[in-house]
Amino acid sequence: QVQLVESGGGLVQAGGSLKLSCAASGMIVSINVMGWYRQAPGKERELVAFISRGGSLNYADSVKGRFTISRDNAKNTVSLQMNILNPEDTAVYYCFAAMERQYWGQGTQVTVSS
Repeated sequence: QVQLVESGGGLVQAGGSLKLSCAASGMIVSINVMGWYRQAPGKERELVAFISRGGSLNYADSVKGRFTISRDNAKNTVSLQMNILNPEDTAVYYCFAAMERQYWGQGTQVTVSS
């Protein structure tokens, strides 16, 4: 089994920053892609950003220039630095890791007040 544990969510004012972290543990051979989704109340889950094992990056248009994703392959961790946050970024953020199947974290709440 593989477990993903997220940390770093919280409440922040508009314009502020937060950093999310996610650590994978368990029966891990090699993680292909790691990244983040988010789900706001009443909305579908959407992809925020992901990074391949080789370092290729992909961001949702809504977060480009504000969010930065990074990973440590040796530690099986992925982080999401979120800057210039706005209320539309309020959501539960879920970490994922793609291996033989996709694994998910439990989610961490990010709330941005106006």
